[in-house]
Formats: sequence, structure tokens, C-alpha cells
Amino acid sequence: MMALPELKIGRIETFLVPPRWLFVRVETVDGAHGWGEASLEGHAEAVNGAFEAIRDRFIGHDARRIEDIWQIAYRGGFYRGGAVLMSALSGFDQALWDLKGRALGVPAWELMGGRVRDRIRAYAWIGGDRPHEIADAAKARKAQGFSAVKMNATADLDWIGTPRLFDEVIERVQAAQAAGLDVGLDFHGRVHRPMAKQLAKVLEPLGLLFIEEPLLSENPEGLADIAALVSTPIALGERLYSRWDFKPFFERGAVDIIQPDLSHAGGISECRRIAAMAEAYDVAVAPHCPLGPLALAACLQLSANAPNVAIQEMSLGIHYNVGHDLLEFVTDPEVLTPVDGYLPIPQGAGLGVTIDEAKVREVAKEGHRWRNPIWRHKDGSFAEW
Repeated sequence: MMALPELKIGRIETFLVPPRWLFVRVETVDGAHGWGEASLEGHAEAVNGAFEAIRDRFIGHDARRIEDIWQIAYRGGFYRGGAVLMSALSGFDQALWDLKGRALGVPAWELMGGRVRDRIRAYAWIGGDRPHEIADAAKARKAQGFSAVKMNATADLDWIGTPRLFDEVIERVQAAQAAGLDVGLDFHGRVHRPMAKQLAKVLEPLGLLFIEEPLLSENPEGLADIAALVSTPIALGERLYSRWDFKPFFERGAVDIIQPDLSHAGGISECRRIAAMAEAYDVAVAPHCPLGPLALAACLQLSANAPNVAIQEMSLGIHYNVGHDLLEFVTDPEVLTPVDGYLPIPQGAGLGVTIDEAKVREVAKEGHRWRNPIWRHKDGSFAEW
């Protein structure tokens, strides 16, 4: 491997890319560049604003010093953590790994100690926000080669109710399983504790891959109770943004599968540390990624290197991708295309994908203003989406 000259950062650009993504491009004064993804669904403008401080601090900084940059970006502004600041840092971090890998002509995973696997099992979404037409959607995913899917368990649920409300959930799971698929079920934080325990219990005999966010992660004590109640693996983590956020869930035994989002939780650098923490507790990793191609490419760098990554979410054809889909902004879509239900580990330099820069710049002229819907219960009160 050749010696790497100083790579002084000369420009940091951001692009609002539809349907709901935020791409980051870092360029050195000598013209080397790297791409990352700082998407925070529904809050792209806030993350975009956070890049003003990043530019002030890191224009002129040596891009080779990824860990030094991470520590300054995280600790140096006094206030730290949270969805907005960590998403900005995440996209910046990904772009630095991409830049350094490209400068050296090696994948990012090579710089982290080499790969432990050749491919990673992938799953796709079916059913939408208010799940429907599950049988047909499951058959379509099976035809694409997937062996696993995830779907939302329910639309909104009231705080209390009777188990009759769960009959449709069970039927939907069984419809997907009848197509020959393994199923992960996302509660999406929509179910409150009085009903979450009941729903987790009635689902237990179905043999799910996992139940995701059976309660919001702001309720670690309730999650620990549910973990003790059922044998189904408990998954969570998309709304946790650092190793410090994950720590209490490991200590309480409240989680079996963590789902850090590499565009929210500090990028490749921090998510590699989170995965290592999880390994010490014998917890699996399934990176959260209903986002764009750069986020997925970053996840695959982690999948290459972390031994406890078990499965990878991808957004191909997800119901949020209205007007633009996962592979539209890359010139080498085969890198992110599943084969027999698995995604290959990228072999190209950096993140291993090539962005169609001209197309990104063109669509970013219009950008997007994506917002999640607001739901209400039958009595008119706010319902979790």
C-alpha cells in the first residue's frame, strides 16, 4: 500500500436528494473526493444546517485523520449527541472513509482490518405504513430472491384493547411465512406497554426473526420486561445515536439485536464501536437502513468487518421511495443488488459505489421537503407513526 500524502479538506458540500435523502461530498484541495449520506428522515434541513459548523471546523483539516475529526466533531462543540448533530457527523464520517479508501485504492473495510465474510443476508420491506396486501408482496419479494422480509406489525393502536385486535397481525405474518419467507415484525414504537406485552406474547409461537421496537427506546425498563417475557429476539436502535445511548440496553439485557443506523449513529467509525460493544454482550447487529445507496454502501463496509452483523435491511422498492428508488443515483447498481437473498461485500475503493454526480446535482436543485404523516386515534388524540 502506497504512502498517503496529506489530504487537506477544501470543500464540504451537501445535497438534498429526493425522495428524502441528504448526500455529502467532501473534496480535498488537490481534487480527491468522497461521498457519504447524512439522511435524517423528515429533518434534512436541520442536518443541512449543522454542516455550517462542520465546515467552519474542518475546512483545511487533514482528511486522513478520521478519528481525530470524529472526536473533535463529537466533543468539540460542547453540546453533543442527538439525531441532528449525529446524522451530520455520520454523513461526514462516511465521506471521509470513502475519500481515504479511494485515495489508497482499497475498500474502507480493508482499512478496518479486512473482511470476515463475502456476503451478507438482506431483507426488504413489504406492506407499507398501514400493512396490507401482504401475501402478494411477499411472493414478489420471494421472486426477487429474498428469503427474509420486514413489515410493520400494525397501524396505530390505542393504549388499551383486547387481543382480538391482534388477529389481523397474526394473519399477515402467516401470509408472508406461507410464501416461504422469514419475517421480522416492526412495532415501530406505535404500541404502548399495556398492549405491547400482549402482542409480543401472542406472536411468540410464530417464530419471528425478531420484533422491532416493541416499545420506544425511551422505555428501557419496559423493554427489559418484554425481553424477559418472550423468547422472540428483541431488536431496537434506530433512534439511538451513540455507544452511550446503547449502553443501558446492553446492561439491562433488553435487546438481542441492535439496529444502529450508519447515517444517524456516528457513521462507520461509531457504528463499528457499537458493534464491538454488542459483541461483548453476545448481541447481534442488523444495521437500520431504509435510506439511500450511500447509507447502504456504508452498512456493507460494517458488514464486511464486524463478525456479529447478522442481516442487512435495504430500501429497494420501499414504500417511501416515491419518484426515485435506491439504485437510481449510482452508476454501478450491481454493487447494491442482492443475489439469492444476499448482498455482496463491495470490492471497490472507499464505500465501493460510484455516484452519478451530475444527476445528484441536477435533482438537488429542486431538493425535497419530506415529512412523515401525523396520525390520530379514533378519539382524536395523537398516535405514534
